[in-house]
Amino acid sequence: MNKKLNRNDPCWCNSKKKYKHCHFEFDETLKSLSYQGYPIPNRKLIKSRKDLEGIKKSCQLTKFILDELNTIIKPGITTNEIDKWVYDTTLKHHAKPAPLNYKGFPKSICTSINEVICHGIPEDRILKEGDILNVDVTCIIDGYFGDSCRMYPIGNISQQAKRLIDVTKECLEESIKQLRPFDPINKIGDVISEIAKRESYSIVKMFGGHGTGNQFHEDPFIFHYKKNEKLMICAPGMVFTIEPMINEGSEECIILEDNWTAVTKDKSLSAQWEHTVYVNEDKIEILT
Repeated sequence: MNKKLNRNDPCWCNSKKKYKHCHFEFDETLKSLSYQGYPIPNRKLIKSRKDLEGIKKSCQLTKFILDELNTIIKPGITTNEIDKWVYDTTLKHHAKPAPLNYKGFPKSICTSINEVICHGIPEDRILKEGDILNVDVTCIIDGYFGDSCRMYPIGNISQQAKRLIDVTKECLEESIKQLRPFDPINKIGDVISEIAKRESYSIVKMFGGHGTGNQFHEDPFIFHYKKNEKLMICAPGMVFTIEPMINEGSEECIILEDNWTAVTKDKSLSAQWEHTVYVNEDKIEILT
């Protein structure tokens, strides 16, 4: 339970400022939203300045790796070769790949091809012209996590595949653009649902975004589809991922026997884009 502070007490965030000059108005705003029935974040989800600096550093390495993959990924390469390149590059920058050995996951990245929704395991499969590939990278530097993923067209792809990739990216970018500090997280799913419905695509409901930064996965869970219940308020200081998974066909998915790889039940194409974001005082800041 949060200790009740007087206005002249030191603020709970360890800024060494008086409470009235620091998080007093923040807490009053959250209290008002709580009275309206919205869940509010625990103080442990509000990142310190030191935390934010570490998270940003990890996120920038993740972004660098994803940028560089544009020169690596092409027809003829295997996902194992991509995995090795990411592993070597991550270690070269004095970081660690978060997925490696996470709950038994055997590789440093997730590589999801065509009908694979997420959590695909790198292998000796050769990428061929027309494939679409998602690569999910998370780096750890000094205990801080940076998480992001992107889609990569393999050579020339169909207009149908390009449209799915573009719309999925629009889902991510518009949900970030329309979100404001102290909004309920519902807004993310509302925006994504509107775009997916417009394009007659479906949204994967089995997976979602998540808090991150000090751990790989933290609260809150980020729903990418419309929810009628009131969800947590996104308060300044929070860090989380938004990572919509959009299917060309049905939303239904199957987990394969490796207990990781999720595929579309109807074998239709799936796409995903992800950013780690920070809720600033006046906007949502993309860290990756």
